[in-house]
Amino acid sequence: MNSDPIPADDAAAARFFAEAFGSLKQQVGRAIVGQEAVLEELMLAVAARGHAILVGVPGLAKTLMVSSFARALELDFRRIQFTPDLMPADITGAEVLHSDPASGERSFRFSRGPIFGNIVLADEINRTPPKTQAALLEAMQERQVTAGGQRYPLPEPFFVLATQNPIEQEGTFPLPEAALDRFLFLIRVEYPDAAEETEILRRTTGATEQTIEPVLDGEQLMRLQQLVRAVPAADSVLDYAVALARASRPDDPTAPGFIQQWVTWGAGPRASQNMVLAAKARALLHGRFHVSAGDVRAVAPSVLRHRVLTNFAAEAEGIQPDDVVARLLETVEANRSALDGERAAGIGS
Repeated sequence: MNSDPIPADDAAAARFFAEAFGSLKQQVGRAIVGQEAVLEELMLAVAARGHAILVGVPGLAKTLMVSSFARALELDFRRIQFTPDLMPADITGAEVLHSDPASGERSFRFSRGPIFGNIVLADEINRTPPKTQAALLEAMQERQVTAGGQRYPLPEPFFVLATQNPIEQEGTFPLPEAALDRFLFLIRVEYPDAAEETEILRRTTGATEQTIEPVLDGEQLMRLQQLVRAVPAADSVLDYAVALARASRPDDPTAPGFIQQWVTWGAGPRASQNMVLAAKARALLHGRFHVSAGDVRAVAPSVLRHRVLTNFAAEAEGIQPDDVVARLLETVEANRSALDGERAAGIGS
């Protein structure tokens, strides 16, 4: 593992960050074939100190991807399989009666649940009732668990990487919009292409087992997370993130007509914050110590798709949130280009 200090020079710090996460990607790639975009978005979420939810059909190695990630980061990995009978205490832990064999004294002690890990895989999070979902979401937001009037801080770093199956919705409890808003990214995991699927078979049906070596520990990761916060963002970049979020709200004056037609509820301020943080992490991942509008545009779909609630009119026309976000990006970009052109013409005159 690389234990060198982060360089003070901005350009060198960006290269250090890119190399560290490049090594992480290389190690995870020993177990995962393809899925380059998914791996990058996972790294961005972790670097930005955010949670992520992966959506994909069964058999796409979502669980393996998260566990491989944890091994390459040398972090404590916990997997929670969500089921309809799972209770909040099964996740957070509970007060249990303890008896001292020497003195016979009895007392309640808190037994920590599986949430007390660095990377927690919430497998099929939509298969457990809202009460249990709420217990997990409280831990995600506050990074602590309260039991018996006592607060127990969760270990740092701490991430929840949840999975969801987009099919087989019978007997599930879809996360409400307020809960989805707690996730920095909603990442779509697609089928591999033919060449990638052939390579998957070659790796998984042979005698050789791929090993993953840790390249970062928790302390090093937290230093890199602090570096993300230090990346400067120009006012124009902040304005762009705000423009995207505001244009997604049907009651906002800047909302295009298709937003008013197809969207019931748009993205809130947390979306703007997440776009900027993820864009900063992306800039570092690509070796730059400055954020561009292109970085915001690249991360916007995964930040916005679960924060744009489409209505019945959109469903009737077969319009999905991804379609709305894609058109929103085109519209806001066109408006920015037109405004820049007007400013340039004004300066020239």
